[in-house]
Amino acid sequence: MAKFELKLPKMGESVAEATITSWLKEVGDTIEADEAVFEIATDKVDSEVPSEVDGVLIEKRFEVDDVVQVGQTIAIIEIDGDDDSHHDAAPKEVEIEVKQDESIAVAEVAQTVTAAKNTVAPVVSSGDRFYSPLVRNIAKQEGVEQQELDSITGTGKDGRVTKNDILDYIEARGSQTISVKQETSKPEPAAAAPKSAPAETKTVEQKQKTSPVVASEGDEIIEMTRMGKLIAHHMVESVQKSAHVQSFIEADVTTIWNWRNKVKNDFKKREGENLTFTPIFMEAVAKALRDYPMMNISLHGDTIVKKKHINLGMAAALPDGNLIVPVIKDADQLNLVGMTKKVNDLAGRARDNKLKPDDIAGGTYTVTNVGTFGSIMGTPIINQPQVGILALGAIRKVPAVVETPEGDFIGIRYRMFLSHSYDHRVVNGALGGQFVKAIKDYLEAWDANREI
Repeated sequence: MAKFELKLPKMGESVAEATITSWLKEVGDTIEADEAVFEIATDKVDSEVPSEVDGVLIEKRFEVDDVVQVGQTIAIIEIDGDDDSHHDAAPKEVEIEVKQDESIAVAEVAQTVTAAKNTVAPVVSSGDRFYSPLVRNIAKQEGVEQQELDSITGTGKDGRVTKNDILDYIEARGSQTISVKQETSKPEPAAAAPKSAPAETKTVEQKQKTSPVVASEGDEIIEMTRMGKLIAHHMVESVQKSAHVQSFIEADVTTIWNWRNKVKNDFKKREGENLTFTPIFMEAVAKALRDYPMMNISLHGDTIVKKKHINLGMAAALPDGNLIVPVIKDADQLNLVGMTKKVNDLAGRARDNKLKPDDIAGGTYTVTNVGTFGSIMGTPIINQPQVGILALGAIRKVPAVVETPEGDFIGIRYRMFLSHSYDHRVVNGALGGQFVKAIKDYLEAWDANREI
C-alpha cells in the first residue's frame, strides 16, 4: 500500500497560514476523492479541504486549534499502489513555490504574532464560553481582552461567538464617537503604551511612522476593518513595488449592446442564467492575453514567470463593501456559455461569502468594472505579483463619427473607455498599448449574428 500526503493548499498570494477548526474524518475512516477531510479558517475565508485521492486516513499530524503553514502535510492517507514517489513530487514543487511567494507574508505574520503576545493577554475558553481558534486569534490581533470577549453576544450554536460576531463588535467599537478633549486631556508618555492598547497588524517600520490622530471636536474617528487593513496594505505595497503606467482607449460596443438585447431573454429561458456584459468582456481579454502572452506573466525580483494558464481575476464586491478577486481558471478555454456560468457563480458566491480558498488563488491578470459605480474610466492598481489590470468604464450613449464607404456621418453609438494599468518595469508602452487595442478590436468586431 502507498501513502499520500494531504497538504494545506495555497490560498491566495497574501495567505500564509490557516487554523484547523475541525476534523471531518477520523483515523481509520474511508475517504473518497474530493471528500472533505478537515475544516480551516483564515482571515479571508472559512473552508473545507478535500482529499485528492481515494483511501483510508491513517495519520493526523495536527489537531484542532493548531495553526499550520501553507504546504505543510496535515494528514497521511493510505491508497492502493506500491510506489508513492509520484505522489510526493507535485507537493514538493508546490512547497517550493509557496516558500518563494509567501516568504515576505510569513515574516510579517511572525512579527504580528510576537507583537500581539507582548501586548495583550491571550483569551481562553471557559466552561460556559467556548471560543474557536479563529475568534481567539482575531481577539489577540485586535486587542480584545477577555472581559470584552465574554460580553459579546454569540449568534452561533449554543451561543458561541462566531467570526462575524467579533468582527461586528470590533467595527462597532471603532465607530464610536471619541471626544477630542478626552483624547488630549491625559496624554501618555511616548515611550509607555497603555496595557490595554489594541495590538495592530503593523510592521516595526509602520509603528515608527504612526502619528497621533488629529481631529476637531465633534469629528468621528472610525477604526478600519480587518479586511480594509489588508486591502490597504496590499494596495500601498503594489504602488511602492511596481512602476504604474496607464493606457486608455475607447471602444464602440454598439453591436454588442444590440446583440445582447436580442439574445438575453432566450438565453435566460434556456440556461437559467443572466447574460451580462462581463463574460463578453472577459472573453475578449482572454483572447488578447493569448495573442500577447508577455502580459500573462508575474515578476518575482529579477525573475519573470511566463504563465501557461490564463486565469482571469474578476473584482467582485463583498457584502461589507470591500472587494475580493475570485479567479476564472483557464478562461481562454471557455465558450461564452461557460464563461457566463462561471462569472455568475463566482459573483454570487462572493456576495454570499461562500468563496473557497481555491476560488481566489492563481490569478494571472485582473479585470475590474469601475463602470458599475458610474465611472467612465479609472486608473486601477496592479494586483501583485501580476503585471497588468484592466478597468472597464461605464457604457455611454454618445454622438460619434461613423465611417462608412459612402462617407462619414454623426450617429448615436454606445461607447466605453478601457483603462489599462501595467508594470513599466517589464511591460513597455508598445506592449501595453497593443494589448488594450487588441481587446478593443475584438469587441468592435463582434458578430451581430453570433449564436449562443
